[in-house]
Amino acid sequence: MSSGDEAGLVGIAEKSLEYVREDTVVGLGTGRAATAFVRALGARVAQGFRIRGVPTSDSTGKLAMELGIPLVELADAGTLDVTLDGADEVSPELDLIKGYGGALVREKVVAASSRRRVMLVGAEKLVDRLGSRGKLPVEIVPFAKPLCERELEKIGCRPKRRETNGVPFVTDNHNWILDCEIAPIADPPAFETRILAIPGVVGTGLFLGMANVVLVQDGDRVRVLERGGSTDR
Repeated sequence: MSSGDEAGLVGIAEKSLEYVREDTVVGLGTGRAATAFVRALGARVAQGFRIRGVPTSDSTGKLAMELGIPLVELADAGTLDVTLDGADEVSPELDLIKGYGGALVREKVVAASSRRRVMLVGAEKLVDRLGSRGKLPVEIVPFAKPLCERELEKIGCRPKRRETNGVPFVTDNHNWILDCEIAPIADPPAFETRILAIPGVVGTGLFLGMANVVLVQDGDRVRVLERGGSTDR
């Protein structure tokens, strides 16, 4: 993340700290906005704030350790108090698409292990309907790639294996990601059900009904979107 990116997310990162209670276990998300939060949390920890974190990716775990944030394994954490993470799309119902950063399965596991989920996004991530940005990440077992590609094409996806410099992108779970070119989704729950029914699919970037709060960095202000209403801060 560049210093310019961080500067643009200072407000949302500081606001996110209001959702973190001392002496609890917190899920630490992955991506641009989540990184800004982790840095803000690290500064608070350096001042004596007591917290433990469960990272959603190896990269976030490395950053947290560099900042002095104590980490705990998910197996030892029990139910987390809150997870703070980013998102790539947010619908008016606060449903999400995540996974552009490649950590979708671990992000979903940590989020589902938490009492509360708070998402941090820029205003450009708000969409009228999920799929509007045209991409849905799907994590798959590498062995199943031919089958997954064929079955995804049958339901209107156009999958392409994610690569870096011609080499397959490998998730922290040692899987591959198929980035599916999609149109806006008419029925996200039904669409996800069809994808998850394909043998070899580990998880999708659809996070439905999971976000409790979405913090939106909109210029110099932070908008707070909650199920049942929103306020400007």
